[in-house]
Amino acid sequence: MEQHVTFRRVAGMLVGIVIISLGVALFKFAHLGNDPFNALNIRSAELAGLPLGVQNLIYNAVFFTMQMIRGRRYVGFGTVANAVCCGFIITFFYDFLTAHFAQAATLPAQLPWVAAAVVCTSLGISLHQTSDLGVAPYDYLALGLRDHTPLPYFCCRLFTDTLCALLAFLLGGLLGGLLGGLLGLGTLICAFCLGPLIQFFNTHVSENVLQYVPTGQQA
Repeated sequence: MEQHVTFRRVAGMLVGIVIISLGVALFKFAHLGNDPFNALNIRSAELAGLPLGVQNLIYNAVFFTMQMIRGRRYVGFGTVANAVCCGFIITFFYDFLTAHFAQAATLPAQLPWVAAAVVCTSLGISLHQTSDLGVAPYDYLALGLRDHTPLPYFCCRLFTDTLCALLAFLLGGLLGGLLGGLLGLGTLICAFCLGPLIQFFNTHVSENVLQYVPTGQQA
C-alpha cells in the first residue's frame, strides 16, 4: 500500500465495509443459499463441531498468514476494520430487513433480493479494495492470485468463489437454497458474478470516485 493516505481513500474503505455488510445481509435475507465463503464456513463449523465464529477465525487466520507472507501490502487498517465491524453491521441490516420487509417465499420474489445482494457486495468489495488500506484475508486470495499469475482479477475471484462453493458442496452442504440450505441458486449467482462485477466497479466507479488506482489494479 502507498503511504499517502487521503480522506477519499479512508471514506471509500469505510463506505465499502458498510455496503459489503448490506450485501451480505441482503444475501442472507433472500434465503437462496449463502455466498460461497460463508457456505464453506458454516459447513466446516458443523463438521468440526465448532461455533461459526471460531471456524471463521480459523479460516481467516490461515488466509491472513498467506496474506502476510505473500501480500503484506494488502494488510492495513482496512483489514482490521473489516474483521471487527462487518459482523455488527450485517446484524443491524439483517434485523432491519426482517423487521420492515415480508420474507420472500417464492423464487421470483427472492431473485431481486439476490441481485441486489450481489451488486451491493461487489460494489462494497471494489471500494474497499481500491482504497488500498488493507483488504479482508479472504478477499486477498483473489488479489494475490492475480498478482502472481497472468489471469485478470475477475477470473481469480471466480476461481476462489467457485472453489469455496465446490468444497462446501463436497463437504455435504447439499440442501437447496429454496429449503434454507447452505447452497442454492444464489450461491451460484454469487460465485459467477462477483468477480466480473467487482472488476467492472473498479474501472467505472471506485477508481473514479476515489481518484486512486492501487498498484497492479489494472492487471
